[in-house]
Amino acid sequence: MTRTLPRVQRAYTNEVRRVAANSMSQLEQTRVTPDALTAAGVLLCIAGAIVVYFEYAGWGLFWIGAALFVVGSILDILDGALARRRGLGTPFGAFIDSTVDRVGEAFMLGAISLVFMRDGYEWAVGLTFAALTGSFLVSYTRARAEALGLKGDVGIGSRAERVVVITTGLVLAPAHEFVLPAAIALLTATAWLTVVQRVLAVRAQLHAR
Repeated sequence: MTRTLPRVQRAYTNEVRRVAANSMSQLEQTRVTPDALTAAGVLLCIAGAIVVYFEYAGWGLFWIGAALFVVGSILDILDGALARRRGLGTPFGAFIDSTVDRVGEAFMLGAISLVFMRDGYEWAVGLTFAALTGSFLVSYTRARAEALGLKGDVGIGSRAERVVVITTGLVLAPAHEFVLPAAIALLTATAWLTVVQRVLAVRAQLHAR
């Protein structure tokens, strides 16, 4: 099991990079700016969160919200890459990019927690807050590690994986009422496991010095 997870993650990461490279080739031929991708990405994620909140109007809204969230998250990933390819990358741009990334995810998890509250699943609301905290700490631990000149991108709960878990939970949510809570439970577990992995990795690197 411990050998399988890294292998699956590597295969998934390689496939994401391949798709991103193809997308970058097409974007470079357009006049789309990195800032436009950033704005469009966060707005689509927020729109997806709003759609998910109104899921009681029809189970199909889960799918629409998931689609908007995926597209928005992809744009959030591509904006930084496009800036680097065009030589427009700046420290402030990278700072804004990483900050905006957190906004889209926070809105979606907030919408999911409101759905749980409406359905009377208070325990799932608490679980969602734990997932949100863990997700933020995943990014924070990496930033702090890199600020110390260390490697901080270890773990199985990076943003790309979190997007997959959230999206899968939304897509399958109409099948059973406990599918989405299960997805959030998985998100919580992987996020906090990644935090622990990064803390231990930083500790090991500091000892190696």
